[in-house]
Amino acid sequence: MTTAEVTRGLGGPVTGPVPQPPPVQGVPQVPGVPSVPQVPGVPQHASPPPYPQSTDHADPAVPTGTAAPTDPAVPTGTAVPTSSVGLTAPAGTAAPAGLTGGAGGAESLTGPAPSLPGQPAAFSPELARRDVPILHRLVNGHPLVWLDNGATTQKPRQVIEALAGFYGSANSNIHRGAHTMAREATEAFEAGRAAVARFLGAASPDDIVFVRGTTEAINLVAQSWGRANLGPGDDILVPVLEHHSNIVPWQMVAKETRARVVPVPLRPDGRIDLDAYADLLSMRTQLVALSHASNVLGTVPPVREMTALAHRYGAKVLVDGAQAVAHFPVDVQDLDADFYVFSGHKLFAPTGIGALYAKPDVLRGMAPWQGGGNMIESVDFTRTTYAPVPHLLEAGTGHISGVVGLLAALNWLTSFDRDAVTAYETALMAHAQQALSTVPGLELLGSAPERIGVLTFTLAGQDPAGIAEWLDRDGIAVRAGHHCAQPALAHYGLTSAARASLALYNTPEEVDKLVASLQQLQQAG
Repeated sequence: MTTAEVTRGLGGPVTGPVPQPPPVQGVPQVPGVPSVPQVPGVPQHASPPPYPQSTDHADPAVPTGTAAPTDPAVPTGTAVPTSSVGLTAPAGTAAPAGLTGGAGGAESLTGPAPSLPGQPAAFSPELARRDVPILHRLVNGHPLVWLDNGATTQKPRQVIEALAGFYGSANSNIHRGAHTMAREATEAFEAGRAAVARFLGAASPDDIVFVRGTTEAINLVAQSWGRANLGPGDDILVPVLEHHSNIVPWQMVAKETRARVVPVPLRPDGRIDLDAYADLLSMRTQLVALSHASNVLGTVPPVREMTALAHRYGAKVLVDGAQAVAHFPVDVQDLDADFYVFSGHKLFAPTGIGALYAKPDVLRGMAPWQGGGNMIESVDFTRTTYAPVPHLLEAGTGHISGVVGLLAALNWLTSFDRDAVTAYETALMAHAQQALSTVPGLELLGSAPERIGVLTFTLAGQDPAGIAEWLDRDGIAVRAGHHCAQPALAHYGLTSAARASLALYNTPEEVDKLVASLQQLQQAG
């Protein structure tokens, strides 16, 4: 199956190979990796372009002659199925219902998705791939096939250029500075906060707190809100499918407050058992902590409905959006979530930056978690007064360049039609499920009808780490281990598994390479 067949089946354009931009001179070269592309109109060796960078990924002036490595042919005798219907998702495999639009969504950031000359505005993975330099490198002599997006995503040139531009021409600490560069850096930082608010459908930028990532955001809520609101006999409901980052912080604060962490069981297909969830809710329930999409099963729970039910009992709801935000639009007001958290590096942004959303009344009631600069109004040895939220919860110098990179990533992602991206990823996942079914002894974990492109599997007679090492020889990157979700794996009687996770820049050709390599592994015995 080819990308052309995928986009044809979705009613989108058919595109061929896209030539790559020229390299920037003077940037150290990694063997097998193309240089960072030159920003159009910016002289080489000159000062980097001022922030913010253009997010246009449909540059008509891209020169020819710098093509990505040619993909090796799939070995003969490798039966990779092709769809006769242009990769249309099979019955029972759907994009997350009710999660692909909504007022206050991300589309307002940059307007409609641009298109290549002469083509309609629709999504093709080549539109994304042309912007991501690392996807065009070689690994072990093969073109890189990056299927470890659940662990981290690769970065488009717009993010790379935004970071270089900030450090090259705008670097300064933020707030309280009287000079020009301090004002510019502060404006960039707060523009990032506003962009996150729009991306999540929040009512105000003041509802957004910058953190290092999802893990820190959950710990912040546990230590600030949790310590103040949990007590002996209180329940914290946590589904079995959760990442450790949404389990361990609640265990820690439960031990301090003598509350209980109560697991919500799963059904055999990887969905949350909603009947059990309803039975476990009570007036003792103070918090429900659940993921918007599972990092090991791909399951997309009915968050809106689960939140509404929790609110009937007066419980707050924290939603871990780390695996969701890159795959479909999110509207926190529509979900009615009390807290929503995500990590930038799962969203094509730099590592070490993420965000916490909280409802205004909840956020205003939270005490400082850490003390220091930036979160105070005045300090003396008799009394300290604090800054208002969100600064109250942002002690110390923040990850300023990380926010700049996050803003560039949000602008890049939302320049595409998000609904078209979701449809493409859903079709790609369906193709992957069908193709993987041809590998002898392969078993996929989870079959929830609403899910993202996370394909966790076992292979008869093969250790997950050995599977990952074999695939790496062919330039294919997957994850192996417990995926920081040991309770979810234990639901299937496992301690480890291999995982391929998809993103908007992956193609059916890459899926077919994965399948071909796994078939060769089984043939090798």
